[in-house]
Amino acid sequence: MPKIRINIVLFLLLFLSSASFFAQEKIPTKEEITLLAKEANKYMKTGNFEKSLVQSRIALHYAITVKDDNLIASIYNTIAANFDELTEFDKAFFYYKKGLFYAKRTNNSELKNWLYNNLGNIYCFDKKQYEKGIVCYKKSLEYSQKTNDFAQIVFTKLNITWAYFDIGRFDDGYPYLVYINKYHKKYGDESTIVALNMLNGMYNSYKNNPGKANYFFQNAIKYGTEGNEKSDLSFSHLEYSKFLLKNRAFQKAYENLTLYNSITAELNYEEKLKKTNVAGINLEIDRYKREIDNIETKYKTKQNLLIEKQNKNRKISIIVISLLLLIIILFYFLFQNTRLKQNNKLKDLQSKIQENIINASINGQELERKKIASFLHDNISALLSSAGLHLNVFTSQNLLPPQEILKTKAILEEAHDKVRDLSHELMPTLLARFGLFYALEDLCEKNSNSVIEFKYSSSVSTKTRYNEEFEMKIYFIVSELLNNITKHSQANSAKVTIQENNNLLQIHVYDNGKGFDPAHFHILEGFGLNQIQARINNLKGGISIDSKQHYGTSIYIIVPIAAK
Repeated sequence: MPKIRINIVLFLLLFLSSASFFAQEKIPTKEEITLLAKEANKYMKTGNFEKSLVQSRIALHYAITVKDDNLIASIYNTIAANFDELTEFDKAFFYYKKGLFYAKRTNNSELKNWLYNNLGNIYCFDKKQYEKGIVCYKKSLEYSQKTNDFAQIVFTKLNITWAYFDIGRFDDGYPYLVYINKYHKKYGDESTIVALNMLNGMYNSYKNNPGKANYFFQNAIKYGTEGNEKSDLSFSHLEYSKFLLKNRAFQKAYENLTLYNSITAELNYEEKLKKTNVAGINLEIDRYKREIDNIETKYKTKQNLLIEKQNKNRKISIIVISLLLLIIILFYFLFQNTRLKQNNKLKDLQSKIQENIINASINGQELERKKIASFLHDNISALLSSAGLHLNVFTSQNLLPPQEILKTKAILEEAHDKVRDLSHELMPTLLARFGLFYALEDLCEKNSNSVIEFKYSSSVSTKTRYNEEFEMKIYFIVSELLNNITKHSQANSAKVTIQENNNLLQIHVYDNGKGFDPAHFHILEGFGLNQIQARINNLKGGISIDSKQHYGTSIYIIVPIAAK
């Protein structure tokens, strides 16, 4: 017991010394915090994203401490801009919105203008939600008009024009284009000259003025080639190729489409290099760090309040700590019990974090599968089809085309088929088009062979559709279970049964194979059951495994349905 008392006294002394240390922590002035924020912004503009993010975190901590909404919003804008440059658009979107939340508390029209404009860019160019993007651009325009920032007005109206033209609403975008044409020479800059000429080309193409359209498109490509606006140059080649194709100039259309693909590939490579060069920042688990940041911010706020209290009335603090010492000695066993509970909570938290990491990895894999499948189908397959179309035009114009052209055409068709098959393997077409139940029935049929037969039974209509992400997760869970049966069970018969009851999806997967001991399934890494259980937990569902060696395996899964 004396040893225990000594440990407790040491603990309290350490607590007092740490409180004294925090009480002496110096909070920077607003001018110093502003300087930190400017340095972070400077690092971002020079491409040093790691330093910029670290510096921004420090500046943000102090800005929240002094409760300066202007500084907080500006720093969130810088953090978001870093992720924007790194093409981490979801994170950029998150922080731009946080910045806007604080900016709305201020009278800083310039800052609101930036944030709304940046949000508009993400809505239009990444999320393809043009209506929301145009609303943000128009909000940005209101604030730039309040500050009479004519350069920003021209820039924002150019973005609005582009957004309208991208969705084919040329008449809605035309009034903004008229304004830009009138004032760009006075208030615009070289960074938008390529986009302006491209937009004029698009409008004249829409109005069937091929002479003017051709003139503006060639100007856009000329200025883009001479300058550094690679992204605008690539879009100029793309829109010019559409115009040329519309006017049946197939050869030139193909050449411009090739240039668009080449420049886009260069830009994608540069974006990958940016990500690769950022060392020490784990961007993939930033979502979980946000939660930790919030907890730390709340903790530090409470800590600062406690320090202020201690400075005002140190005598009261000493009395309170003395009473705490007495209570800790008298209720030692209660303390021990509490500490044991805390240890158990810590283990649960560690288990939850591990599960979150597994789910983050799985979600990332599924998202990448979807992105790659979409890219193959919407881009590569489209390009191969376009190339095949050009060859068809050529062969139709030549009665005896060269043998090399015919072989090239056959090779393109084979490549198109392989890309299509790979796209379907990554993200089954049946799942996307007809839903979960068509896809699962097809999955059972495809996995059946002369060794094992997979039967499928469902009381739910095959036309039933759920949330797209929910269907994808359920599909891959069942797919993994069927793979396990095929690889490990040595069964010759298996069955998948699905029911819907009280907004719950009930899945039963059974096989008559060799079975295993469920108590030791966590060490059977080849089965992947840990990952399956993590997926189901993420869906707030439950899994039950009933298996005995030599008596087969039954797996029951119940998950809440995510409606469409």
